[in-house]
Amino acid sequence: MKIHGLQKLTLLDYPGRVACTVFLGGCDFRCPYCHNSELLDPGCPAQMEEEELLSFLSKRRGLLDGVCVTGGEPLLRPELPDLLEKIRALGFSVKLDTNGSRPDRLRALLERGLADYVAMDIKNSPERYAETAGVPGLDPGPIRESAALLLEGRTDYEFRTTVVRQLHDEDSFRAIGPWLAGAKRYFLQSFEDRDTVPVGGLEPCSPEQLERFLAILRPHIPSASLRGS
Repeated sequence: MKIHGLQKLTLLDYPGRVACTVFLGGCDFRCPYCHNSELLDPGCPAQMEEEELLSFLSKRRGLLDGVCVTGGEPLLRPELPDLLEKIRALGFSVKLDTNGSRPDRLRALLERGLADYVAMDIKNSPERYAETAGVPGLDPGPIRESAALLLEGRTDYEFRTTVVRQLHDEDSFRAIGPWLAGAKRYFLQSFEDRDTVPVGGLEPCSPEQLERFLAILRPHIPSASLRGS
């Protein structure tokens, strides 16, 4: 399995863990605000082979205690379960980042106990999902199924939304609140422009707007908070 990036140390990506972050190429969404757009193509240049990653991890036992697997969209990779098994066999816990588009594969991973923590991106309200994910005609049904699976609470999880002024408004969160009611953790994170963002001209919301969105969410999701605050 080809590995498309490795951040050797992170104190932020995996809550409560000293971890590294593994990047896998290929994604089925084309979010206009994506920070990892260089990883959208599954054929993008690989940084290392799986064996090199596992060798790195074997030398970091006792120094790291978690591995965050992100993308792209990791669940598109059929080899993912095998990789996660090998990572866990080395004694690491696994955090999986996903857009929720493959609930069948997510369920299979969770049933096998291959992910200890799942972070699922919630792009927007179901009505604006296709626009925000950059996929015209996108069916939000699989997204709803993945969210419902996590809401069952059998695996530790969080939901998170990157908030962009041109894509999110109060109606977005009036719809998201009842949808994700009772979620264990739900974070809003403010969009930050970078060179890798594929669409120019996008802007963050103001702190006052973000606080209004949280006020809309909290009657349904008391845990809702602003990441980094």
